Amino acid sequence: MKITIIGAGNVGATTTQRIVDKGLAREIVLLDIVDGIPHGKSLDIIESTPIIKNDVFVKGTTQYQDTRESDIIIITAGIARKPGMSRDDLQNTNAAIVRSATEQAVHYSPNSIIIVVTNPLDVMTFVALKASGFPRERVIGMAGILDSARFRTFIALECGVSIEDVTALVLGGHGDSMVPLPRYSTIAGVPLPELLDQRTIEKLIQRTRDGGIEIVNYLQTGSAYYAPSAAVVEMVEAIVKDKKRILPCAVFLKGEYNLTDTVIGIPVKIGRTGIEKIMEINLLPNELEALHISANEVKKNIEKLSL
Repeated sequence: MKITIIGAGNVGATTTQRIVDKGLAREIVLLDIVDGIPHGKSLDIIESTPIIKNDVFVKGTTQYQDTRESDIIIITAGIARKPGMSRDDLQNTNAAIVRSATEQAVHYSPNSIIIVVTNPLDVMTFVALKASGFPRERVIGMAGILDSARFRTFIALECGVSIEDVTALVLGGHGDSMVPLPRYSTIAGVPLPELLDQRTIEKLIQRTRDGGIEIVNYLQTGSAYYAPSAAVVEMVEAIVKDKKRILPCAVFLKGEYNLTDTVIGIPVKIGRTGIEKIMEINLLPNELEALHISANEVKKNIEKLSL
């Protein structure tokens, strides 16, 4: 496997290190427009390989030709959120960045699978889909895994239980309208509504929706990268090892859940070729309504794009 990571900021560099730690690639290309940054970070990471005992070559570059014949392209490039800034505020600037990065990367790697991390995630996944000309199965947005991990974290903290026994599912757009599903979230197989009262559940849902901005407000000059990078690597591992994982990811819809021409997070099966199946789970009327509201918000933002 050859994996290219576009954007050598905190998310890109941390993702690179996690992939090296797991030995998921024979070669990683870390690309950034700022000369020296990808080179220095790549050298630092590759100097860790004798210690962790994984033979992975990491190359830092500013040149897209070095990404030639990549199997997976991970796009993290873009400006980060600042306090008071919504994900939608990032849209115009990051759309131009993602479009350019996608066009250049797929020129050299026409058979790759694209994973989009740049915010606003769902809209940027649409941008990458259109810019690449790839089928939707090979352009996947990282969102639901991260949102579900945040929900799982807050459930475990609230209940004082091991994170290993907590499952959670969050669908919809990666933003304020995301749709955490308590009915599909469990502790040791027991549905959350049987363990917590509605008021507590609503508190956990709101903290999940605010999970990203809570970190931004603490950091002031940056945004989350440890958890996002872990979410990306879970997707990478599912592809590299053909694991057939069922993961909530952002994908372009063509009628699933009675939605079209928008991108939101839903459960999908991921393997070596990308998305192998889009799962349609049974939703209650209020859950489906919330999903439609979230999807329509993304669709409205997509319609603002000049592609």
